[in-house]
Amino acid sequence: MNKLLIAILFLNGGVAVALEAAPESDDSITIYSRMQPGAVAPEWYRPSGGRNQGGNVPGYAIIRHDRPYRIDRGTSTLRVTDVAALIDPTTVTFTSLDRPQTRVLEQSFQFDLVSQAKLLERYLGQPITVEQVRGDTVDRLTGRLLGIGDGLTLQLDDGSVAAVREYANVAFSELPGGLITRPTLEWLLDSPAAGEQEVRIAYETQGMTWWADYNIILDEANGCSMDLSAWVSIINQSGASYPASRLKLIAGDVHRAEPPRQQREVMYRVAMAEDSAGFAEKSFFEYHLYTLGRRTDLPDNSTKQIELMPTAAGVDCEKELVFAPTLQIPYRGHQQLDQQYGRQGQGEVNVFLRFANEAGNGLGRPLPAGRMRVNQLDTDDGSLEFIGEDVIDHTPRNEDVLIRMGNAFDVVGERTQTDFRVDTRTRNLWETFEIKLRNHKDEATNVVVLENLYRAANWTIEDATAEFSKENSNRIRFDVRIPSEGEAVIRYTAHYTW
Repeated sequence: MNKLLIAILFLNGGVAVALEAAPESDDSITIYSRMQPGAVAPEWYRPSGGRNQGGNVPGYAIIRHDRPYRIDRGTSTLRVTDVAALIDPTTVTFTSLDRPQTRVLEQSFQFDLVSQAKLLERYLGQPITVEQVRGDTVDRLTGRLLGIGDGLTLQLDDGSVAAVREYANVAFSELPGGLITRPTLEWLLDSPAAGEQEVRIAYETQGMTWWADYNIILDEANGCSMDLSAWVSIINQSGASYPASRLKLIAGDVHRAEPPRQQREVMYRVAMAEDSAGFAEKSFFEYHLYTLGRRTDLPDNSTKQIELMPTAAGVDCEKELVFAPTLQIPYRGHQQLDQQYGRQGQGEVNVFLRFANEAGNGLGRPLPAGRMRVNQLDTDDGSLEFIGEDVIDHTPRNEDVLIRMGNAFDVVGERTQTDFRVDTRTRNLWETFEIKLRNHKDEATNVVVLENLYRAANWTIEDATAEFSKENSNRIRFDVRIPSEGEAVIRYTAHYTW
């Protein structure tokens, strides 16, 4: 049976009875993430030294509590203690769902939590008892506290002064006013009637974030297929626990009126649907809403993983080998006449895994930004071996997903400038390249060659020895088939005018 803890508060001449949150209370959370997908620092999982350091977590959350509170007619004070320690006090809102006429006259966030140092400060000039261990016995020294600088300075009953540098415990007669044991929200209310009211309390807190992780098991036994699973990871270091909370995730890039940040701002919102145990997805404004079909617990100082979607099995994929040594040499908006510019562009043959995010391919749902880890089965011993990972951006349905896996071991590319001519009088430039690709595999393979045209905005391709396509305004693509233990050679001339 769930129990309610009743706290009766006599404050400012008014009385408020607070019904603390029961497990079935209607609580929900909205989490916003400020991290780059896949960039999860180990210290975010475990606060060092056992102390809460949630302010370092790259994210924040909107917390909402819907709970019953007994409020007196007229002016009274209400305190709520089970709130996050990292609240932004300027974001707190209080709404009576039963009596909208109930007004908030004042609200405050009290975070002057009790500690030994603060107790000693409050007890300056007052009597305390200090315990000192002497072998197997404990001596107690009582006196008026005069100083707390270098140890404790006490004035004893006989008027003498004792300086205590080492002690085991300090006993205080009572908890002084103003110090509290938990962060507390306090409201001065004006209600038109007495009685229990359903109240909605909302606030923003630091110390929470979330991200998506994807796991792929690749099967190349019969072509290229894969099984894809997705998980949501949530960190809570806000200083409060949220039992049986409603959980939603909204994925999308959300702008905030803040100073510029280098990190991505990703909005993830949190609540629930009653008819499913997993996440259901739908469009929401210009984002995507993922609704968890059950309540979940988010304890303080914890990391929780929740399945984002059921495993998609047998997803068709395609392995692509790409030779793109000039990909990092873009056209910079003006003509480049230096023969050495771009001449030394070299690169490995990169390996990519591509799949279509379509319903006909077992997917067809928006994929939040996150890290994709790829494993492949070693049929000799049945173990899964890690073969690469990459980070994807938010990917809508019916778009391709491209994962960079690493570099090919048995395929080698080489690019050489074989001719360069420039005529500044007529504003013409010709540059010729030879690209060699060698395949040391036991079977033939396909390689995509991407070449950036980086010397001027106007260009044409002349004397190409292989067919090519135009990828964009300054890039061409060759699709090359290389036989086993063979070589393929491409030559072309780029003719620039300005």
